[in-house]
Amino acid sequence: MAKKKINKNSLEYPREARRTLKPSYDPESFGRWSERFARFLGTARFLVFMTAFVLIWVIWNSLAPIDLRFDNYPFIFLTLLLSLQASYAAPLILLAQNRQADRDRIQGNQDRDRDERNMADTEYLTREIASMRNDISQVTTREYLHSEIRDAIEEIVKKLNKKS
Repeated sequence: MAKKKINKNSLEYPREARRTLKPSYDPESFGRWSERFARFLGTARFLVFMTAFVLIWVIWNSLAPIDLRFDNYPFIFLTLLLSLQASYAAPLILLAQNRQADRDRIQGNQDRDRDERNMADTEYLTREIASMRNDISQVTTREYLHSEIRDAIEEIVKKLNKKS
């Protein structure tokens, strides 16, 4: 008797845990985080925080006693920090924009498909209404039928009167 082959990828068996030192990376959660970060960078709160940070930095390093200053006048370390923040912010903003562009593209495709269906439905209904108008114009109206019956009755009455 042949042995039954066991499919380990089947849903009947639990998946074995991967044991690696490599950190796991979920692009979707990172993308959501980058969108939140980019959204925060575009708020008035961020501008207020950044302005307060820079003002405190400049005031401290300008007016504090010389032995407590850690970044003298050209503020090289502040420039480094702002450049570092900008170098991280730019790609995160671009990532958020790319994700938004992908969502917009999908939404545009769905809108186009919906518009095509609506156009097809509208054309179908237009043809149906035209057909119904055509059919209605060919339907005998009540007044026409009454006049024809009246004429037929008068004709029959005339023929009966001639015979009598």
